[in-house]
Amino acid sequence: MLAFVAFVVGVLVVGGLLFLGASLLMGRGETQPPAELDRSPVELPDDRPVTADDVRALRISPVFRGYRMSEVDWLLDQFALVLEERDAEIATLTRRLADRPEEPPSAKDGGTDDEATSPDEKEEPGA
Repeated sequence: MLAFVAFVVGVLVVGGLLFLGASLLMGRGETQPPAELDRSPVELPDDRPVTADDVRALRISPVFRGYRMSEVDWLLDQFALVLEERDAEIATLTRRLADRPEEPPSAKDGGTDDEATSPDEKEEPGA
């Protein structure tokens, strides 16, 4: 019976030590401080629109438990801004197309009424 009690106490001590070690290594669940918006090692071009190759070339710094939250938050904010700009440009261009008056068919293709008739209806010279 004494051996069983010693075994249970030993298991509890080893389990407690493992829990304590894991708690020290993994942290206690504190939240990270707010991200500094002006400072991020992730770079996107300022002088031109962001392209798919720019996104593919991004590398976010890995940390012990994943990626740096500040970098991911900054990157998502930048993508949201780019999408808003493109949506606004698409809406403007769509409005311009909708407001544009219809052109007559002869002005669109630059043709005459003779092109609208079939070859059978045209008179042949010398006939």
